[in-house]
Amino acid sequence: MSELPEHVARNRAYWDDLARQYVEAGERAWAQEEPTWGIWQVPEAELQIFPEQLAGRDAIELGCGTAYVCAWLSRRGARVVGIDNSEAQLATAHRLQRQYGLDFPLIHCDAEAIAYPDASFDFAISEYGACLWADPHRWVPEAGRLLRPGGQLVFLTNSFLMTLCMPTEDGVAATERLLRPAFGIYRVEWPENPSVEFYLSHGDWIRLLRRSGFEVEDLIEVRPALEATSRYPFVTFEWARQWVFPLCASWQQSLLSATGG
Repeated sequence: MSELPEHVARNRAYWDDLARQYVEAGERAWAQEEPTWGIWQVPEAELQIFPEQLAGRDAIELGCGTAYVCAWLSRRGARVVGIDNSEAQLATAHRLQRQYGLDFPLIHCDAEAIAYPDASFDFAISEYGACLWADPHRWVPEAGRLLRPGGQLVFLTNSFLMTLCMPTEDGVAATERLLRPAFGIYRVEWPENPSVEFYLSHGDWIRLLRRSGFEVEDLIEVRPALEATSRYPFVTFEWARQWVFPLCASWQQSLLSATGG
């Protein structure tokens, strides 16, 4: 077995240690009939992240954590696979599968190298999964490889602007000041945190996605509702209402059908 890339190994250890803090949130999400997205729980009816027709389609979640998104997909008739870098997170997912009587593959691996053949899936999704914790120059081409002609990739991650406004102290909320340069941002490490996160500007995302065979369908800058709350300390409601925290939700569609694969 080849040695894991340094950032993959660090994030694996980090999430195995952190997994117990996400058990309760995973249980709540599995119990939901309707999906809600991001730390402000924006309803699916507002964002319309899922395709209208999922029944009978092959889907993969890239960084599934406790696999509640997989559960939402499975209940809509998709044949879903969840992959995650954390064995501890997948242990919770397996337990909740048994509890709710849903059976789909859960695979312990990172999203930069997935042991499935080319063109295995119609739909790929990542909510704060691979799109935040994996190297985009590796996971985006891998997603493109896995998707069939006409397949769709949807991912939701922290906004680029929030990253520029984040103090280095762990748990301190984004400020109203720019604290780091926009140019050259890519791999971000926090002094009090052993994990590695990845961020791109909107322009860099577009260029990478196009090189990987995707066409950008939409870029949704999500704003929390007036009654929204969050348990996360790194952004305030007031900041998110003004400057688009919760997510840059980018919808991409594979161009493989147009380019001949």
